[in-house]
Amino acid sequence: MDTQDQVTEQQAPVDATAQPAQPAPELTINDLQNIRTIIDIASRRGAFGAAEMTGVGTTFDRLNTFLNAVAPAAPADAGQQPPSA
Repeated sequence: MDTQDQVTEQQAPVDATAQPAQPAPELTINDLQNIRTIIDIASRRGAFGAAEMTGVGTTFDRLNTFLNAVAPAAPADAGQQPPSA
């Protein structure tokens, strides 16, 4: 009887107004690479004013440095290696 009481006490009360749990927000390296591309294209198309370019450029440089540090480096001769037998 004690075991049954313990199981009942451990169950959380059900809240009928509670919304289903939302997945945790996530941002991937691919997302950051897309943002870098968007900033580059937008700046080439004149989407930013002259006074905004310092902030945009600084942000782009920081993002680019981060991505270069964390993105896996592709081997320079990946396509030139003979297949192993």
